[in-house]
Amino acid sequence: MVVDLQEAINAANLAQLLSTMFNLEPRHGQKSEFDGAYFECMKAPFLGKNGHIAMRTPDLTAAMEELKEKGFTFNMDTAAYFEDGRIKNVYLNGEYGGFAIHIMQK
Repeated sequence: MVVDLQEAINAANLAQLLSTMFNLEPRHGQKSEFDGAYFECMKAPFLGKNGHIAMRTPDLTAAMEELKEKGFTFNMDTAAYFEDGRIKNVYLNGEYGGFAIHIMQK
């Protein structure tokens, strides 16, 4: 993965601002800067014209089934899995208000 230096600097600056604003502990990741368990600031653009919105759920499999019943589909190319084979996170297909939607196992 190639990371644009300016995007990485912007992500780090935004993460620092959010950490200060909300008294959160910043954490550096390979693709993102994090603030506690609440904010992820991407170092490089990914899905969604305006970025993505992530939501954690205590039962990702059940959440996916419920969303499927409502007619939503998933971009399984984006799915990540735990070592035991359970799904860890996945993006829904499409954009919503210019944002990609990312759901994750809590």
